Amino acid sequence: MAKINLLPWRDAYKKQKQNEYLSVLGLVAFAAFAVVWAGKTYFDEQIAGQEYRNQYLVSQSQILDGKIKEIQELTNTRDQLIERMELIQDLQGKRPVIVRVFDEIARAVPEDLYFTDLEVKQNQVTVKGVAKSNNRVAALMRNFDRSEWFADPALMVVQADKSGGNRFEVTMKRVEPGSQEEK
Repeated sequence: MAKINLLPWRDAYKKQKQNEYLSVLGLVAFAAFAVVWAGKTYFDEQIAGQEYRNQYLVSQSQILDGKIKEIQELTNTRDQLIERMELIQDLQGKRPVIVRVFDEIARAVPEDLYFTDLEVKQNQVTVKGVAKSNNRVAALMRNFDRSEWFADPALMVVQADKSGGNRFEVTMKRVEPGSQEEK
């Protein structure tokens, strides 16, 4: 017996083509979704990797900033220590100077003259005292003028006091022999 299709064949063909179309459309949609999802996953991984690298760089930068700060503190400490060492060396080198200055002052004092006050500020020396006569003060001035350790002695005050002596005040510069400040 022959098969005769009494159904409208055009409707069945149209339905078959429509099912094929929907299947292809579903496959294309699935493929597009898969491509988009794969692309998003790839770029998310790339972004996460870059963020990890950025975070690593930030943490290393913070570590280096800490080390730089520590180096700056060590440099400051070193500079302070060097400054202190130079000051100590300077003081050690000048320690005998004050002894020599007092020795020169003691040698410059003539008889019948004594000091009541001696003041040393940096390189300025001020001497106050009492002498029996003006000649003793003049001898003191000559002795200071001859000394290698003193320059520019100047008599500031001479006054007669009630005991018959003369009160005086002399200022001068303290210099080290051989320096440029000398006479």
